Amino acid sequence: MKISPNFAYRIALIGFFGLFTLLMLWNTILTPASNLPVALMLVVTVTPLLLPMRGFLDKRLKSCAWLAYISLIYFVHGCVEAYVNASTRPYALLEILLSMMIFFGPTFFIRLSSSRT
Repeated sequence: MKISPNFAYRIALIGFFGLFTLLMLWNTILTPASNLPVALMLVVTVTPLLLPMRGFLDKRLKSCAWLAYISLIYFVHGCVEAYVNASTRPYALLEILLSMMIFFGPTFFIRLSSSRT
């Protein structure tokens, strides 16, 4: 059974928009920070995802690679948050899952796209 590059890209898209939505909800509605402004938290957490977004949506391989690298930051954040804070553990586990989708989706997309040419 051969996996198409579009399947891997769809996994990455689901992970990308899922993580984007989770971060927006986590910092605004679910558990807003009490000692920092919400706008500052959104800028710090969401901006790294926005940097490669245009190229990722255009299926540029270099942007997909950068998105995979950036997803590791969210993976580490989710692991630390799941270990430290029991009240936000479900959100942290979801962040880990979505960041893994963002890492493996573009990685397989790049691998499968480059083998077709």
